[in-house]
Amino acid sequence: MTYSAVSTQPAVAEINIIPLADIMLVLLVIFMIASPALSHRIDLDLPQPGPDRAEPTPSRPHELRIDGAGQLYWNGSVTTVQVLGVQMREAVAGAETGDAPLLAISADPDSDYQALASVLAAARNAGLHRIGFVRQP
Repeated sequence: MTYSAVSTQPAVAEINIIPLADIMLVLLVIFMIASPALSHRIDLDLPQPGPDRAEPTPSRPHELRIDGAGQLYWNGSVTTVQVLGVQMREAVAGAETGDAPLLAISADPDSDYQALASVLAAARNAGLHRIGFVRQP
């Protein structure tokens, strides 16, 4: 039996498109999954550049210290929660326009949480919105 390099069968002139259809279906599924993620928008409110202006000098913060016994000290002088509310309202009223006063709270680690909660409530009622906590080393 002899084998020859020349085939006696006629050449097939058809294009096999089944692998092409498989690839197209896979790509279609990938794009259907990925397209909603690409079209989702997130609205951002970015700051816009404004005219150059001089930065106002920051005012000295009002200091409030709470010791371990729950005693309050407003700018170095002893006070109570009731008087503290009045002092905070005076600080807000005496502030310059556009310059909200800053309250720096320094609480002793042994102080009662209720004392700090009452101070924060008094600050909210007085309109003090800029509050910072000072950590003792």
